[in-house]
Amino acid sequence: MASKLWASRAASYLKISLSFNRAFSSVVKDLKYADSHEWVKVNGTSATVGITDHAQDHLGDVVYVELPEVGTSVKQGSSFGAVESVKATSDINSPVSGKVVEVNSELSDSPGLVNASPYENGWIIKVEMSDSGEVNSLMDSEKYTKFCEEEDAKH
Repeated sequence: MASKLWASRAASYLKISLSFNRAFSSVVKDLKYADSHEWVKVNGTSATVGITDHAQDHLGDVVYVELPEVGTSVKQGSSFGAVESVKATSDINSPVSGKVVEVNSELSDSPGLVNASPYENGWIIKVEMSDSGEVNSLMDSEKYTKFCEEEDAKH
């Protein structure tokens, strides 16, 4: 009996700590970040792009994601699509330049993946980079965390 009680206490404690931590946006260590709140995961000359946890949190429930066509050229800092939420529509800017080689078509039916899993299932496009050196101008996880804290303090 005692172990059962302990297990349920541990479970309720876990639930509390998980929901408490959710108040802080998560930032993934091995990604690079743009000041417009997109992340990029680089693998050689291939880059996966999405919006950050911080961005989806501010947007609220995502109801539609406007995706570019495969083959579209994207330019660092320029818009390639949009995320529409119950609160607002926001442009998505590419953190790198190159050509779109894949789009996450899952988002057409399940735009909420951007909210539920911004760094995994909610990725938006994959780009074949034309200049991998551009990644050096992006923020690492520590700089991006500070950037978000400063930005939130202003609002």
